[in-house]
Order: sequence, then structure tokens, then C-alpha cells
Amino acid sequence: MSTVLVLNGPNLGRLGSREPDVYGSADLDQLRSTLAQAAPAGMTVDVRQTDDEAELIHWLYEAVDERIPVILNPAAFTHYSYALRDAAALVTKAGVTLVEVHLSNPHARETFRHTSVVSAVATGVIAGFGFDSYRLALDFIARSVPRVS
Repeated sequence: MSTVLVLNGPNLGRLGSREPDVYGSADLDQLRSTLAQAAPAGMTVDVRQTDDEAELIHWLYEAVDERIPVILNPAAFTHYSYALRDAAALVTKAGVTLVEVHLSNPHARETFRHTSVVSAVATGVIAGFGFDSYRLALDFIARSVPRVS
């Protein structure tokens, strides 16, 4: 069985109640359920959320050490966390897939959201499709990453 880590940064624990006009009305549990249903047979989706930068970084270390593909929504850390960027670079430099995702399209929002310090070290970036951003990333990983038996 293979695993995919779905890591979510600050404020995403408030999905469903925080700015539903931007992020939608579904919550983190609904994202977990959506991805579990979308995962192919034999794939486990481990959805996590933290407001703590250090915890998110340690989860990326786990991905490196265990060679687990990552779907990462860095949320606000996207724009300024060089520590998170460096941890994400460890993932991709180890040959492990890391797809950066965003529910909204950062380029259609405030100017400060247009910059991602993570994008340059990610395998790819998917943004602007709500929960489908995650599903598209999961589909990419399912099709391109060899499964561990």
C-alpha cells in the first residue's frame, strides 16, 4: 500500500467558516473524505493540518525519510517561509514528488499573494480549483509515482 501526505498550513483548519466566498463552504473533514474516495485502490491519503510552521517542516522531513509523496498547501507560509521552502526542497531533491496546491488562484487575489517561495522547488503547482486542486494533484501522483507494495 502507498501513502500520500496531504499537508495543510495555517488557517486551513477553519475551512468551511473562513471566507467561504474564497475557500468554499466545505471543511477539512470533507476534504479528507473527498480525497479518500478519489484515491485509487491501495493508496492511503493522510490529510494533516497545522498552524505551526515547525510541525509542517517536520512532516516534510518525514516525507523525505519515508519517501512519501506530498500534496502541500502552505497557505500563508507560501509567501514568506524560507524555512518551509528549504524543507520542501529537501523533498524534491530526494526525488520525492511534492505538488504545491491552493484552493484559490493566488494570482487573482491581492498582490502580496502573487509570490510563492515554495513554487520554485515544488514538482508542480495547481491552484484555483478548490478541492479539485487537491484531486488533480492526487491524480498526478497516482499516475506518476511508483507504488510501494
